[in-house]
Amino acid sequence: MIEVMELLIQKFGGTSVKTKENREHVIKQIKDGLDKGYKLVVVVSALGRSPDPYATDTLMSMVDYPEHSDDTKRELDMLMSCGETIASVVLSNELQHSGVSATSLNGAQAGLITDDNYNEAKIKKVKSGRIKHELKTHDVVVVAGFQGRTEDGDITTIGRGGSDTTAAAFGASLRAESVEIFTDVEGMMTADPRVVEDACPIDVVTYTETCNLAYQGAKVIHPRAVEIAMHAEIPLRIRSTYTDDVGTLITSSRGKEKGIDIPDRLVTGIAHIDDISQIDVKIDNQDIEKQALVFEKMAEADISVDFINVSLSNVIYTVSNDDLEEAIRLLKEEGLELTVTENCAKVSAVGAGMAGIPGVASKITSALVNNKVEILQSADSHTTIWVLLHDKHIKTALNALHDAFDLSHQYEKERSV
Repeated sequence: MIEVMELLIQKFGGTSVKTKENREHVIKQIKDGLDKGYKLVVVVSALGRSPDPYATDTLMSMVDYPEHSDDTKRELDMLMSCGETIASVVLSNELQHSGVSATSLNGAQAGLITDDNYNEAKIKKVKSGRIKHELKTHDVVVVAGFQGRTEDGDITTIGRGGSDTTAAAFGASLRAESVEIFTDVEGMMTADPRVVEDACPIDVVTYTETCNLAYQGAKVIHPRAVEIAMHAEIPLRIRSTYTDDVGTLITSSRGKEKGIDIPDRLVTGIAHIDDISQIDVKIDNQDIEKQALVFEKMAEADISVDFINVSLSNVIYTVSNDDLEEAIRLLKEEGLELTVTENCAKVSAVGAGMAGIPGVASKITSALVNNKVEILQSADSHTTIWVLLHDKHIKTALNALHDAFDLSHQYEKERSV
């Protein structure tokens, strides 16, 4: 029986395992964990990204099914799972050559049981007996991420970000001390550093804030992985594969982890989602059944909707640009009058400390208006304020909000405490 304090989960993404040179950095991180007295379960993504030969998208390009039935989805999962399986074998082999006792398992062998929603399967449970057995004779078990099996034994994949979710699921099942998600960045950032030059790493952040940032476009970790870790109370840490920096700790309480009482930040970070469009459907207040009809038609076509505002006079929401043409067609078939604003972006300010604090929305609005950014729509919750704007204003908006809440200096102050 493995004790909680002896087990560490590490996950490495596709760029980390893409080349032999990159995998040398991976092996160093694994050996660092072993030197600290842990046994490790290491979850890996497929090698690289398209057009790399074993990347998931490259594998999918090898087939072109005439119909997308349940049978073809099942076969696609068999194909898509190959990339991670190859990566697990390659890394295990290189670990053995470097003197580490290691073995590899695919998701099914590792006991990840899912439903039969092929290509987007949900984890039902983890049967961790095989991993525990392998850890009796090996120091490292390398597991293919992104995949599992149904109760009947069919291979499934669990969607984009599935390797993060796999790592969190094994961390919860095995009661690991923590789960480390290794990427090509230093950790979670206050904003996308490609857009905001002053964006800086976040040392400690709560599960809830991380989930909100991830759902609103921060791509460093999949939100489902954070939810699993939160329910199991397993700390997550986002780190760079290529440095010794400790990265970002994701946990239940920032103050508790620091050992001091730190007030919740008004805003922790700024996230964004682009490639969306706004649909504004006119509604006759004598015919409010049309409010439900709009969303029924979207649901029937499996079109995801977001940023919803419903009133007696109109229904406003956003869809991805990929779904826009179909959404317009369906609404016009019902004789509905609509206005479309294409090429929008959703910008979100996330912070646990904004709940009940007056002036946050005013600060956001002023920052945008003063920088000539037109606000098309807005909404808020206890921890997040969203604004919809034209995507040509993304860079201006993100930098304006980052400056308005002085995020760079805020984290400098926290590190000095």
